Amino acid sequence: SANPLLSIEGLTASVDEKTILHNVSLNVAAGETHVLMGPNGAGKSTLGHLVMGDPVYTVNDGRIVFDGQDITELTTDKRSRAGLFLSFQAPVEIPGVPLSSFLRASIAGRPGLEMKGKEFRRRVKELAAELNMDTAYLNRELGVGFSGGEKKKVEMLQLLLLQPKLAILDELLRLDVDALSTVSHGMDAYRKSCDGSMLIITHNTRILEHLDVDRVHVMVKGHIVREDDASLIPWIDKNGFETFEREAAEQRAQAESAAAEQQA
Repeated sequence: SANPLLSIEGLTASVDEKTILHNVSLNVAAGETHVLMGPNGAGKSTLGHLVMGDPVYTVNDGRIVFDGQDITELTTDKRSRAGLFLSFQAPVEIPGVPLSSFLRASIAGRPGLEMKGKEFRRRVKELAAELNMDTAYLNRELGVGFSGGEKKKVEMLQLLLLQPKLAILDELLRLDVDALSTVSHGMDAYRKSCDGSMLIITHNTRILEHLDVDRVHVMVKGHIVREDDASLIPWIDKNGFETFEREAAEQRAQAESAAAEQQA
């Protein structure tokens, strides 16, 4: 489409003076499902956090445009209200805050999501049932004593409740079968309920088996080195990332020798 929902344009970013993303460009159109893959430490999660406005990272160059608005400088809460959602690898624990209060607070002041108490409780129960979640969870303190799989269920509940325009799902945890099916189910329900767009960050291709993926982006050492359709997924399954890593190393070597020649 002419105007992508998310447009990452030439993004270069660093943490503690160290550049970790190099001139990254990536577009996601409304209603599309994209996958970002690559070896460990490639910078995949960093990209997700940058789109969400994590202040740990510094944007050195480029910009992020979401739904027609330049959000490069926006705070995280404003990005969230604009319709962005990020699921974490390891969600935080907040003692003293019941899950239901947290969910209630997360939809407060959002156009189209405001609900009265009774309506809210009904909606959350429906979603919990859909995700095969015990409603007793709703009275528990946020994340406290939750297993990894339970935390993922809570995130899927948030996703379905908030109905963001774009969900960035960072699923690097080694999900057990139960959590895997919850996440798959949650993604499916999200796609159906609000025709949402997704950027899935993963090297667990099992999560992609039942999804219609539009584009696959491969990241190596902070560079996007390949972009293709869903046929790339089985290829990566079979061959891993070594080819991309080798190509990237060769390109870097060429660039370095060219730079050395210019200086000579």
